[in-house]
Amino acid sequence: MALVSNHSGRLANGTHLADTLAAHPDIQLVALFGMEYDIRSNDYAVPRDPERTVDRRTGVPKYSLYGELHKPTPDMLAGVEVLLYDIQDVGARFYEHVNILGFIMEAAAEQGLRVVVLDRPNPLGGRGADGFVADSAAWYRFGSYTALPALHGMTPGELARMYNGERLLRGGRTASLEVVPLQGWSRDLWWDDTGLPWHKPSPNLLSFSSLVAYAGTCLFEAVNLSAGRGSDAPFELIGAPWLDHQRAVRLLEGLELPGVRFVADTFTPRQRAFHARPPLYAGELLRGVRVHITDRTRVQPYRVGVAMLWAVYTLHREQLVWNDATLDRLAATPRLKQMLEQGRTPAEIFAAWDNEAARFLAVSVRYHLYP
Repeated sequence: MALVSNHSGRLANGTHLADTLAAHPDIQLVALFGMEYDIRSNDYAVPRDPERTVDRRTGVPKYSLYGELHKPTPDMLAGVEVLLYDIQDVGARFYEHVNILGFIMEAAAEQGLRVVVLDRPNPLGGRGADGFVADSAAWYRFGSYTALPALHGMTPGELARMYNGERLLRGGRTASLEVVPLQGWSRDLWWDDTGLPWHKPSPNLLSFSSLVAYAGTCLFEAVNLSAGRGSDAPFELIGAPWLDHQRAVRLLEGLELPGVRFVADTFTPRQRAFHARPPLYAGELLRGVRVHITDRTRVQPYRVGVAMLWAVYTLHREQLVWNDATLDRLAATPRLKQMLEQGRTPAEIFAAWDNEAARFLAVSVRYHLYP
């Protein structure tokens, strides 16, 4: 057996699944596959040692699927019959984990291996889908394995079923798949409705409110504004020394987006213990916009992020610098940037993806496991 997991792969008693599997007399654990971080930690400050290829506690070889390689090679899977997947996702296509799921299913389909997914909740709930569906030119990448909208509204187990059922794996293959379903979860439950403890999915998602905002404001990773890294509320704040935050707030409030309000604020990003390097604008006083979710039954987080990007572009297009490679990973289509450059309003941008998100939802509901 091989385990695909990270620091979130723990039992209710806190034991990491790798330790439980390694100690089981009837299981031979032969490989561990993790993300960028050590399989037991999501702390950027933990030293990366590319030569340290064996997990010290279990003695099992470990591999990263975060860098240049996202799909296990045949050599890595030598002696493996089952790939067990257990990672807490965040509900966004551009977060790496659901894409890693596609890559491991692809490898399993090619090599005749079985995939078992230990399902986990979608922290954002499971109602609806939002954002542009990834263009085919962006498929089989780290930010978009296949044709998913920015927010997919599914659990990892449901996505795995859809990857198979719609033949979305590369080459139209299907993998031998078993999903171990959740108990007691329904689509209207957000993370903090579940009673489960919060474990940061990644170092800068300090709280569940950061994750909700991240579902939209992650787009600011593709421009020369701070997305709040190094502040008290990463992704709930965006800012820059040159941002006219008061005018930005007036623009945003004028949109009357449901379930959210915007507040002009200032903040100074600082390097934290878990940062590998200083965040953007570290030590500088920034003028920013803070996101306050007022009604999460109505808020649409991805639209909030797009609207904030529109406001900054409207006010500061000459000062805005794009990282097109990062934007390509996050948006998985050039249409978002093109519409901003064409002067389209947020309402026009939202309308541009409504039909494709609705078509995705009509298909995805066939693979839902929960009411």
